Amino acid sequence: MVTLRVTLSQLDPVLGDFKHNILKAKEAIDAAEETQSDLVLFPELFLAGHPAQDLLLRKSFLNDCKQAIDEIVQYTKNKKVVCVLGSPLHDGDTYNAAIVIRNGEILGAHRKTTLSEYFLEGRYFQTGHSITILRLGSLKLGLTINEDLFRSDRTLTELLKNGVRVILNVRASPYVLGEWKEHEERILKMASKHELGIASCNMAGAQDEIVFAGASFACDASGNLLARARLFEEEIVTVDIDLKDDAFVSRNHTRRAQTIDCGETRNKEGKVRSSISPSYTQEQEMFVALVTGLRAYVRKNGFKKVVLGLSGGIDSSLVATIAVEALGAENVKGVLMPSMYTSKESVEDALQLAQNLGIETLTIPITDVYEQYLKALATVFSNAARDATEENIQARVRGNYLMALSNKFGWLVLTTGNKSEVATGYCTLYGDTAGGFAVISDIYKTDVYRIARWYNSWKGKQIIPERVFTKPPTAELRPGQTDQEKLPPYEVLDGILKLYIEENLDARDIVERGYDSDTVIKVLHMIRANEYKRRQLPIGIKISKRTLSKDWHMPVTNRFTEPA
Repeated sequence: MVTLRVTLSQLDPVLGDFKHNILKAKEAIDAAEETQSDLVLFPELFLAGHPAQDLLLRKSFLNDCKQAIDEIVQYTKNKKVVCVLGSPLHDGDTYNAAIVIRNGEILGAHRKTTLSEYFLEGRYFQTGHSITILRLGSLKLGLTINEDLFRSDRTLTELLKNGVRVILNVRASPYVLGEWKEHEERILKMASKHELGIASCNMAGAQDEIVFAGASFACDASGNLLARARLFEEEIVTVDIDLKDDAFVSRNHTRRAQTIDCGETRNKEGKVRSSISPSYTQEQEMFVALVTGLRAYVRKNGFKKVVLGLSGGIDSSLVATIAVEALGAENVKGVLMPSMYTSKESVEDALQLAQNLGIETLTIPITDVYEQYLKALATVFSNAARDATEENIQARVRGNYLMALSNKFGWLVLTTGNKSEVATGYCTLYGDTAGGFAVISDIYKTDVYRIARWYNSWKGKQIIPERVFTKPPTAELRPGQTDQEKLPPYEVLDGILKLYIEENLDARDIVERGYDSDTVIKVLHMIRANEYKRRQLPIGIKISKRTLSKDWHMPVTNRFTEPA
């Protein structure tokens, strides 16, 4: 029996801030050295941050990355731990690499063999062609990067042929609701089937639209989960993987393999105790992902405070709670912008929410400014009937107010539109869409209600007032207006949207699922007709399989219609 001790450095890098990332790497190396770990793993592309996108085409960026690698190498002098550092590697060509370092020396590097289509890695990286085996004492360890392990049967087959009994996987996978658990279960089954010990180190935190789930883990050769780091948060976890005699080096070798000699395993005192972090409910998982994404975006972009319009509706109420959890009440400003159509109940609900959350509010009525708009346009509009134009002007006045506050005080404007509205264009361009970050733009309206209900339950009291849940949703841009005048009931709408956007079903397939044909055609027309709006919206946090920003690539000019 031999014990492999691995430290999983589940960290949240800041893209392009090499000093910051180097400091985090040094702290993790020190922690691994202190626990007498054989290996310390870092997430995929950790050193530069991820996704770096077209920065990877800049020579100066790659030069800074090389200097950062050199600094880490120097820091490992006189240390026994083997460091597996995720980083771009430029050696004439550029690779997504896991660089193997020990005692002040680069021992070798694995170059990713299965590039990610999602991150367009083929645009930035060359493809590696060799599997990589680390020889550590009597052990053979297979080193893989993200998709190398679970999207390439050939890689796993060749590692097994070479006698590998432990696999190391470093990754930076975009979070999608529930997928981290599915991935873990798939890897545990792989471990049990092939009698492999597996250690998987994932990135935490967020970058732009992308949240990283964390949940790094390790299992033994029977598929038993030994350790799991927390969801979304930074954590350094050390775990012991006990291996039987059949894990020892075999002499099998294939032409496609490169072997990196990493010296001997370390003498260890005692055993480390590892914990398994708990799972969340769906609502909690979505909420914490949104909190993580907002906090990272605000802090990494140098903002201190955020501002949003408080309408007394469910969307702005949920965004306000997310902002308070992410940034603290003292850093959130709520703005009430009532018009002649704003109900007393809406004002009361907005103020009650603000009081419950402990956030400061400003009240800036729009009626006078709105009437001045109409006066200025009266001659031009004299022969035209009143329509949605007058409604949209109200939304644009509000957008101007929020952007003025942002301009004057440096506050980041949070938009409050949900995915159902973004999909159907039920929003005003340069009005309620004006802002810097779209917190819930990947959350359907029905899920907004679910998460808000969960939040009140989690807090054990009515933070979001009960009336916000029970009153009909409305933009209050004219008397008696409700969302359902233009949209199907949200339960119906969201069902159609999920099938079309995330499952990629055609209109006829959706109708076969029990939806009314005319309703399906109407919804799909709204999606297609409002592509031009989505092209101009601020980025938001991805939590679904397919967002309507980063993952959605539809032409604006488009006459294609689907028969139902």
